[in-house]
Order: sequence, then structure tokens, then C-alpha cells
Amino acid sequence: MKAKNCLIFGGSGQIGRNLIRKLTKNNYKVTVVTRNLHQKGYMIKTQANAGYIDIVEANIFDEKKIRKLFTQTDICINLIGILYESKKGNTFKNIHSIFPSILAKLCKEYKVQQFIHLSALGINDALDSEYAKSKLEGEANIQKNFPLVTILRPSIVYSVDDNFTTNFMTLLGRLPIFPLYYNGATKFAPIHCSDLTDVIYLVISKNIYSKVIECIGPEVISLKEILKKLLKLTSKNRLLIPLPFFLAKMSAKLFQLFPKPLLTVDQLILLKYDNIPSSKYQTNFDVGVPSTRIFYQEVEKYCYMWREGGQFSTKKYNPKNF
Repeated sequence: MKAKNCLIFGGSGQIGRNLIRKLTKNNYKVTVVTRNLHQKGYMIKTQANAGYIDIVEANIFDEKKIRKLFTQTDICINLIGILYESKKGNTFKNIHSIFPSILAKLCKEYKVQQFIHLSALGINDALDSEYAKSKLEGEANIQKNFPLVTILRPSIVYSVDDNFTTNFMTLLGRLPIFPLYYNGATKFAPIHCSDLTDVIYLVISKNIYSKVIECIGPEVISLKEILKKLLKLTSKNRLLIPLPFFLAKMSAKLFQLFPKPLLTVDQLILLKYDNIPSSKYQTNFDVGVPSTRIFYQEVEKYCYMWREGGQFSTKKYNPKNF
């Protein structure tokens, strides 16, 4: 049987790297588009055996160049997304709305068998967030141009390579006091990166079309509970202090001035809304790919990097505290 060709945008991130390994092990050939071959190429090449992966350097908005890639593509997967805007054209509208629309049109034009688009959970209610609005607009544009698209809406995705648990553990290690936005009550259903790639693989292998699937882990955890688990796992004691909204907004305005902001005003707005299933769509559990990885058990495998003494720390957390 001839191996199918997968064209992946966003293949150098944590989800992309895991997905490349899973697909190539199952006899899929992968082409990965990256903006900087010299920075990302070496990392991507190690994710698969020679002959199963091609890397193309291209600006994702260079339609003339990326158009050529669709001539031999069976499956297109878009994993590109940003959490904050920058001055280099990386705006929510460009990345979440315009670019996915271009891909959808090319998928239709070249009769691509499947288009899988990674969106985000909890965006339906967060209409005062520019991030959420751009994600919703992107979904609508895609469905208009390529109705067969399968849209995946994950909650927080975590792993040793994430920007979620790793950033929090770094901050908790440096700050004696940590602010709790909205009293830390925002709920999440964190899904491990490997579980999410299992969902993507199922969509591909079972030829699932025209669906919106909410991708969640096996448990619902509040932000405060997440922080407490991370503190215990790293054997640290920190004060978690609720922060009034006006102070939180002032701090977010300050943080978003940095090149890689710790928090933006738009992210602060998003934190008002729970990141859990909406009950409007099927979840990965419904389509037959239940998440099995428990948050603290997975973070336990790499949290030693944030403990005093590292892997050989004499300070041990007590699992009974969970």
C-alpha cells in the first residue's frame, strides 16, 4: 500500500514533533514547513527515519511556494497558533484567520483528502478576547472553503516541551508570592501532548471528516489546584495571593511590553472563562480515544528539573497530598 503524504504546518512545536514520530512510525510520509531551516531543521530531522520526512523552508504566506506542496499532498495538518501578537506580522488575524483560510482554499483546489485544523477550547464564550475571536473566525472561514475539515479544540496541552507547566514551575521557583487571577477558579481539562497526537492519528487513520472534536484530559482541574500540584511536585512553598482585577490588568499591561510576555491583557481576559468541554460537540472520549495520562503523574516525570538539587534532590514531595 502506497504511503500517504502529510503536509504539516507547525511541525517544530511540541505537538508537531510528537505527531511526526507517530505518523512516520505508521508508514506516513511527512513534509514539514518551517520559517527557518537552520534553526528548526536539525530538530525536525531527528523525529523520523530518512526517507520519511522532508523539510521545506518557506514563509507561510508565500502562497506561490506553498501551493507547490499541495500537488502531492493527501493530508494537510495545521498546528500553527500564537498566544500573543508581535510586530512582525504575527497578529491573531493573520495567523488564526487568514492563513487557515488560505490552506482551506488550497485543500479544495487540489482535492486534498483531509484537512485537520488545530483550534482551541473555550473560545465560544470568550467573545471579548481577540485571540478567541480570531480562532472562531478562522474556523468559520475554513468550514466555508473546505466543509470536510476536522477541527480539533484542545484544552491546555502539556508535556516536558510545553510552555505551560515549564513556565509555571520556573516562575514558582523564582517568585516568593504568586498572583491568583480570578481567585484561581478557572477550570481546565489538561491533555497530554501524546494523547492529543493519538486523537490526530485516529482522525487520519479512520478518515474522520466534517467534525469539531473537543480534546480533553481525564480530569478537570482549577488553576489554583494546578499551581498547588506543581508546588508539591517541585518541593516548594509559595504564597498564592488572589489579585484584584484592576491590579491584574495593570500587571498584564506591563508584562506584555516584554518580547516574550508572561501575561497579556488578552490572556487575562481568556482566564475568565473555563477551558472545559462545552457539551456542544463530541470529545475525544466520544470518538474512541480516551485520554489516559493523569496530570500530576506525567509532570512528575520531568518536574525534578525545577527542584533544588534536581534529579537527586533530597526533598521529596508526598504523593498522598494529591
